[in-house]
Amino acid sequence: MDTNKAATTGLQTKQHFHILDGLRGIAALAVVIFHFMEWVYADASKNFIGHGFLAVDFFFCLSGFVTGYAYNERIGEMGIWEFFKSRIIRLHPLVVAGSVLGLLAFLFDPFGGHPQLYSTGKIILAFVCSIFLIPLPVIADRGFNLFSFNAPSWSLFWEYVANMVYAFVLYRISRGYLLLLTLLSAVAICWVSYQSGNLLGGWSGSTFWDGSARISYSFLAGLLIYRSNWIIKNKLGFIALTLLLCLAFIMPSSLCNWLTEPLVVLFYFPLLIALGAGATIAPRIKNFCIFSGKISYPLYMTHYAGLWMFGNYYISHKPGNIQLTLIIIAGVSLLVGAAYLMMLIYDIPVRKQLSEKWYKKTC
Repeated sequence: MDTNKAATTGLQTKQHFHILDGLRGIAALAVVIFHFMEWVYADASKNFIGHGFLAVDFFFCLSGFVTGYAYNERIGEMGIWEFFKSRIIRLHPLVVAGSVLGLLAFLFDPFGGHPQLYSTGKIILAFVCSIFLIPLPVIADRGFNLFSFNAPSWSLFWEYVANMVYAFVLYRISRGYLLLLTLLSAVAICWVSYQSGNLLGGWSGSTFWDGSARISYSFLAGLLIYRSNWIIKNKLGFIALTLLLCLAFIMPSSLCNWLTEPLVVLFYFPLLIALGAGATIAPRIKNFCIFSGKISYPLYMTHYAGLWMFGNYYISHKPGNIQLTLIIIAGVSLLVGAAYLMMLIYDIPVRKQLSEKWYKKTC
């Protein structure tokens, strides 16, 4: 999910794909809007951004590409343990922050919730498992999601798994074997979509293994794009690529979701990665893309605590359409602002401190 990985391992001299950074931020924003709208429309066919959850598959593909770009030529030199430390430093502070915010929202939601139904021991156990990314789907009031107090952490669990497989296996194998694994994973994701009727799974106990299929194909596809140098030089620019990415999120839902969603994941997202890596960024949009990339992960990992409160408010107060629209616009804006503050006052300082303590070399 992180197109700024190079910076965390001292690769400041390597090219940054600023358009991909920008698209990552757009995808994170799409996830937030999707989570708001799924409270409003239980019927996905009425949700204008009913496929916003596919942004996670875009993240996975982008992660595979950038992991290969940032580490393929260095992991042998830096060592597996240094690689793991770099990933923990980059990813885990916000895993902890998202869990803490989720716990606070669970205990002190002014609009509803039933924390009194759960023993103190159960809440503590669920919280500890959430912090350490140990799947424990036991809180009914949180939809039995894998990491009770921060639902988006399910994708980080699989991101960690993908990083471990990369470090021990993927960076060593030939491109031919990588292609074979990608094709096998494509079969797996098609099977999951056919069985479930869509690719929405992975976040809950009952759909746990769906997440494995989603990360496997997209991460491998992104890595294959890098290893094969499938970068398409073009003049589309950030705005055009943003529109193309958003088309995947707003495409109509139908009985054929089991077919259309895999097609997007199998072909469309890898194409967008190849185009984004090969596009030229206009100077006037560069700073926005940098900001978009930086805010994407904090936004993704901290927004869901607010979503539970919104959901309980929506159920209990039933606001009208105009009021609801204003609340959602304000809610998205506040969550972006909160994510920015979290990044400035917590994530960056903590990562800096951990880097100074753990890295063998100064980053």
